[in-house]
Amino acid sequence: MLGAIIGDIVGSRFEWNNFKSKNFIFFTENSHITDDTIMTIAIAKALLTCKADKSDLSEKAIYYMRYYGKKYWNHDYGGMFNAWLSSDNPQPYNSYGNGAAMRVSACGFLAKSLEEAKLLSRKVTEVTHNHPEGIKGAEATAVAIYLARTGYSINKIREYIQANYYPLNFTLDEIRDTYKFNETCQESVPQAIEAFLESESFEDAIRNAVSIGGDSDTIAAITGGIAEAYYGIPDEIKEIAMTYYLDQRMKNILSEFQDRI
Repeated sequence: MLGAIIGDIVGSRFEWNNFKSKNFIFFTENSHITDDTIMTIAIAKALLTCKADKSDLSEKAIYYMRYYGKKYWNHDYGGMFNAWLSSDNPQPYNSYGNGAAMRVSACGFLAKSLEEAKLLSRKVTEVTHNHPEGIKGAEATAVAIYLARTGYSINKIREYIQANYYPLNFTLDEIRDTYKFNETCQESVPQAIEAFLESESFEDAIRNAVSIGGDSDTIAAITGGIAEAYYGIPDEIKEIAMTYYLDQRMKNILSEFQDRI
């Protein structure tokens, strides 16, 4: 889960100022958390506090996304999600935005089986992003994380994603010059997964994600969750993120989640 947060932090300064190269300073004083981190934390908290049978997970997801969304109000939530946060009666709004995928990494880390990864991702996603493409994007992300942390090779992960979710019929080099900002799952989740699949390390995966441009913080968050599951996170990168970018509330939830898994 911290991998998704680090991807968000690193990608944050490039979201509106794309940098189509892997050669950049990883952390700077202009790097910061965005709504991707806030909602990743919220979903983790929902998973930590729901019943063992997960019967109330959707309700917990609604509660904690709204709770932390209001605690951290000025973090550039999307228009429809912002309205959902403010609503007296929050209902799903048929979204297929990539917000479904950027927040779901905890599901892939906590799941005890592939089917549970799918179930958990659906329960925390359909409360807002109930469009089939939104559910699909979140599920593909959670599944890739589950496969990465349970010993699947990069080739096997690629095969599973292609067979069940997206045709990964491109390389980063082929799309880098023309890829543009896109907030939909179907036009950013495959690219984020490919950034992991072409990587050689955790840091390299994040650099891949940033280098294609587009919605950089969200693409890097999705990539970062998968990369953490596969490679782990170097101690130095972990220490910088925890020390300079996260407050104590976030650190406490991360610690509690790590203890759980």
